[in-house]
Amino acid sequence: MPLQIISKGLKREERLKKSIDMAIHLIMTTARYSTPIDPQFGFVFNNLRFEMFNENEGVVFNSGDTKSMDGIQGLYEKKISGSSKSINTFAAELKDAVTKYEQRLEDVNVSMTYIREERIIYVTVKGIIVNSKEEYAYQTKFRVWN
Repeated sequence: MPLQIISKGLKREERLKKSIDMAIHLIMTTARYSTPIDPQFGFVFNNLRFEMFNENEGVVFNSGDTKSMDGIQGLYEKKISGSSKSINTFAAELKDAVTKYEQRLEDVNVSMTYIREERIIYVTVKGIIVNSKEEYAYQTKFRVWN
């Protein structure tokens, strides 16, 4: 995390890229509506961790219990693979979260690619660091739960 609690108080990550990486990781691994101070913080894809994939359509199956996520329209129509340039993707959802909560980045673009044979989703977040105007890239992957 960008800030850590240690015995002497708070410790701050001094390396900017590492700090941004940690912030994006925190956004990606936090389910939306799980933090009372800001229910919108996080990535909605984590709310679907117990759902099944429809691999033919490239979407998540609707289990029918979405009361806790009423504010998210079209959740089960969003494509798993895609870029944030298309609004009907989880990549666009992640871009919105990164843009809102990681303001040290601008011109954010996100891509998510699901590889069926590996059962892995590859995620790339790119942008420009606001203060230095340097290009920024963060890559990660996570296994799907089917």
